[in-house]
Amino acid sequence: MSSALWGTVIGALMGNWPCDRLGRKKTLVLIGVLYLLSAVGSALAQDPYTFAILRFIGGLGVGVSSIAVPAYISEIAPANVRGRLVATYQFQIVFGILVAFLSNYLLSGVIVEDWRVMLGVEAVPALIYFLMVLKAPESPRWLLLHRNDEAEARRIFLELQSEDIEQTISAVKNDKTGGDKESLFKAEYRLPVLLAFLLAAFNQLSGINFIIYYAPRVFDMAGLDGSAALLSTAGVGLANLVFTMIGLSLIDRVGRKSLMYIGSVGYILSLATVAWAFSSQVSGAIVVSAVFIFIASHAVGQGAVIWVFIAEIFPNSVRSKGQSLGSGTHWVFAALITLVMPQVLATFTATQVFGFFTFAMFLQLLFVRFMMPETKGKTLEDVSAALSK
Repeated sequence: MSSALWGTVIGALMGNWPCDRLGRKKTLVLIGVLYLLSAVGSALAQDPYTFAILRFIGGLGVGVSSIAVPAYISEIAPANVRGRLVATYQFQIVFGILVAFLSNYLLSGVIVEDWRVMLGVEAVPALIYFLMVLKAPESPRWLLLHRNDEAEARRIFLELQSEDIEQTISAVKNDKTGGDKESLFKAEYRLPVLLAFLLAAFNQLSGINFIIYYAPRVFDMAGLDGSAALLSTAGVGLANLVFTMIGLSLIDRVGRKSLMYIGSVGYILSLATVAWAFSSQVSGAIVVSAVFIFIASHAVGQGAVIWVFIAEIFPNSVRSKGQSLGSGTHWVFAALITLVMPQVLATFTATQVFGFFTFAMFLQLLFVRFMMPETKGKTLEDVSAALSK
């Protein structure tokens, strides 16, 4: 099963290439092909090796989508609603996970090898997505930057009812530097590179994937019986969805930095409470409550902000490369934490593990206070110009 996650890592690290060379739209269509191929192939696979390869292909689609989708949405969205629209990407991921859980539950036992149906049913939304994205316009900013097609870019801006079209076209053309060959690691991009890396790293150092993957284990360690642990795990998914919606509604009103403040403080309080609860061997209900506060803090803060912020801070000429750096960092840390966590749990106490996550989130709070800029309400060109000076 981990083959899909490693496919995601590779897709994220290399996804900037099709985004820049083929265009945002063709890359989005390619993602649909990868999803469809993986769904049908995984359901029909006759041996573990074929299965792993086809899961890897699906992972490639996920990794590339974590670059192409936020970049595309940020490039077509008006500045005043850009945060909410890009954050919808995160909401749809969380909602999709819940739909997948429900789908698996309903399909359980329909045939002897019910897992084939559970994986194969993905072909339905994959096909719908593929057919619908064929109708989507190309990113006008990509057309200006990589094809110098001002007429088509202007037509799409008009179709999208964008404001200050001529000013935007002028700003994008002035931002055109090295095109596909523009290096991300130039001196003027040092700050956005550092911001993207740290934000993505802190996302995983919060322990979010540990909680998502090992929630039943954590609740079991807290003294809950099997059924109560599973019920609490389902509640984690629901809480994640609800508070993602709250974060989505607030991101353009209160700003990215404010949400990160809220999330960071919530992280620290909830993780410190879990560490204390395990060291003091107090009621499991305290652990469950703290975990729910942790999930809410993540959904409102990092969950809502990460893809929006990374999509905003890089200039048009290196946006997809910056997305690849941020997304790749996120997925590499996710894969490593998933890989080492069983050994960590066997070596360290729960108090030590949650103490480490608490300390990491204290460092994130310092990052938000002293390094993270606010990007609310600013055009992409204004944000990148300010950070690249």
